[in-house]
Amino acid sequence: MSNVEVDPAALRCGAADHGEAAPRVDVLTARDVPLGGPRAMTVRRTLPQRARTLIGAWCFVDHYGPNNVADTGGMDVAPHPHTGLQTVSWLFSGEIEHRDSLGSHALVRPGELNLMTGGYGISHSEVSTTRATILHGVQLWVALPDEHRYTGRDFRHYVPSPVRVDGADIRVFLGSLAGDTSPVRTFTPLLGAELVLDPRSTTTLPVNAAFEHGLLVDQGNVRMAGTLLRPAELGYLGTGIDTLTLTNETDIPARAVLLGGTPFEEQIVMWWNFIGRSHEDIVEAREAWENASDRFGSVDGYDGDRLPAPALPNATIAPRKNPTHR
Repeated sequence: MSNVEVDPAALRCGAADHGEAAPRVDVLTARDVPLGGPRAMTVRRTLPQRARTLIGAWCFVDHYGPNNVADTGGMDVAPHPHTGLQTVSWLFSGEIEHRDSLGSHALVRPGELNLMTGGYGISHSEVSTTRATILHGVQLWVALPDEHRYTGRDFRHYVPSPVRVDGADIRVFLGSLAGDTSPVRTFTPLLGAELVLDPRSTTTLPVNAAFEHGLLVDQGNVRMAGTLLRPAELGYLGTGIDTLTLTNETDIPARAVLLGGTPFEEQIVMWWNFIGRSHEDIVEAREAWENASDRFGSVDGYDGDRLPAPALPNATIAPRKNPTHR
């Protein structure tokens, strides 16, 4: 998905409501961002923002839907470039057609992972299909570490089987959780999983204490480590936690996406669809895209023009790093 907005969201800090000692949870609220067009589909963006740039290597979180395609026109994102990152597509409902300059032509369907690696450079398009009536899901980015940020183009598709844990159904699409491990390669230790919590249930999961975690709530109200998270909020927990307790406070199934990873200590420069380490990296990538160089290749089969790069700001793009860990 193309990044068309970079303004930050707000931060609300949560604390346990019941008096017991609990890890501090930072609650990140989303900002609405239109994808563009006369009937723009709006996404809710929780990363990046001033309060937090990354959770592990996760650097971009868009949450959208449920959108009636008949009302919004669905998703039609023309060919656009990426460098220095991986894109992760995960749907709750609907269907999206993916094409990229590696030659991949795939469908994104509910419960199926599509992961695209754009190291040195890749381009792709995303279009909801005529079979999609309700479009609902998340689009996520992963920053590549410096030693791998110029890796070659790649595309992976994986369908995780659901794992049943007391009170929850879990689909692990990256990393390991609840005894299940995804075979899909990442360049830093990561976790990505969809959780569906039974009504009024409490689930406790062993997690990697070296990871920081973020829980994005899609539906229901979920209490995470004592802090209540509402739909479209992203709760952040720092490292040092080896169990994660989640309670569905509603009478319907609650759904959330759990993200995690070891803290990403490198500073990154993130602008439009590019991740680099300096302003010059971004200028170079933009020029390559505007000049239609071989760096990003071309997307075959998309009916329309590719996205032009926006103008660069009249200032040096500064690196971003998370606040100092408490």
